[in-house]
Amino acid sequence: MTGLTRSRPRLLVVAAILSLTALALASSVWASSPRSGALSVTKECSGYNGLAGSFCSITSSSLAAIPVGSRINYLQPADLFAPAGSGVVLDTPGPGNNKAFGNCSLYLGQCTFWGGTGLFTFLHAGVVVTNDSATGLWHWEGTYSFSPHD
Repeated sequence: MTGLTRSRPRLLVVAAILSLTALALASSVWASSPRSGALSVTKECSGYNGLAGSFCSITSSSLAAIPVGSRINYLQPADLFAPAGSGVVLDTPGPGNNKAFGNCSLYLGQCTFWGGTGLFTFLHAGVVVTNDSATGLWHWEGTYSFSPHD
């Protein structure tokens, strides 16, 4: 028996433990989040440069499923001020594959999200986007729900 063959069961055990830990963390966030309600988020955009791949970072959120440090990744370059806006992906830090998919248009002053992966599979959200010129922070105010039938 080679060293690789002997270590395979250990690797499987470690992988199983990591998977269960990620599931437990996701379950605790899910359990602490209501199925629908008001959504209030603040973000800073020092990582946004107008190019695809730019991002903003969440600095506060009323929804436990969107922790501080989550990122809004912009998929198209500088289309935020056009009516069509930019496709966005909300990506949370930590274990799991928790991503929400949506679109943001500063021309319309809104972002919408519809589904995703992990915790965000059934997310539906709509927010009004405003900027605080004194602080440079951006704010989202709106509603969300987690339902496959919204």
